[in-house]
Amino acid sequence: MKELRELIRDLREDHDYRQKAVAEYLNVSQQTYSNYENGRREIPVWVVPALAKLYKVSTDYLLGADTGYLGNTDPSGPYLQNITMHDVMYDIQSLKQENRRDLIKYIRYLKTMERRESQRKIGES
Repeated sequence: MKELRELIRDLREDHDYRQKAVAEYLNVSQQTYSNYENGRREIPVWVVPALAKLYKVSTDYLLGADTGYLGNTDPSGPYLQNITMHDVMYDIQSLKQENRRDLIKYIRYLKTMERRESQRKIGES
């Protein structure tokens, strides 16, 4: 699991933001923000919800408590590789109704298998 400082760096880079821009958003110096990312300065509690709002992620995700993070919530932003959520939704809508039903069944199957695997690992520890 990544540390908070690594997550905020990754999110900043994913959004093509410069440290200076994020620092201005937080009303801190660029050097202070840089120190957050490189671990030379502890990240204050008030920064976590501010960055969650900026990046449209949950504070649970930033703090490592949310295993259900679904990726970027911006439909036009990158979701997986070079594919946007908008592309995924469009592709699903273009399927025949029967195939959409099959896709939903498959997604539910995969989620069930992931839950079972997770429960199995918990049982082994």
